Amino acid sequence: MLNFIPDAERLTQIFSQATAPTFFLGAVAAFVSLMSSRMSAVIARTRALNAIARDDHSRSQFKVDLERLRSRAQLLHSGILACLRGGLCATLLLAILFATEFMGLKYAYGAGLLFMFATLFLGFALFRFAQEASMGLTETDEYE
Repeated sequence: MLNFIPDAERLTQIFSQATAPTFFLGAVAAFVSLMSSRMSAVIARTRALNAIARDDHSRSQFKVDLERLRSRAQLLHSGILACLRGGLCATLLLAILFATEFMGLKYAYGAGLLFMFATLFLGFALFRFAQEASMGLTETDEYE
């Protein structure tokens, strides 16, 4: 019969093993927040440029920046999705960790694999963020 009520020592072990995935989830949340705020700025700038009338010759030159803004938004979008996938892997890892510990099962191989996938997704998100950051601001961003 499975022992579903762990003692204090077993609970302490479970919580100590959950520390790394929990911190990982905190990092994912902060990173998604950062990329989302940058995405909002890119979208706001895109809307401002799209609002420029075609007959406004003094400002219509800024519309050439729309393609760069679309590229930045696409990089941020794929980075956010990758980061969220990493967060899902970490969440699944926590769920499996607690479920298997309560049931007395072994999970070591699956846990390592899930954490590896979570880290790879986060690494890809960082790569996308670096690509977007390298596009950075241009002098056209200074004008409305």
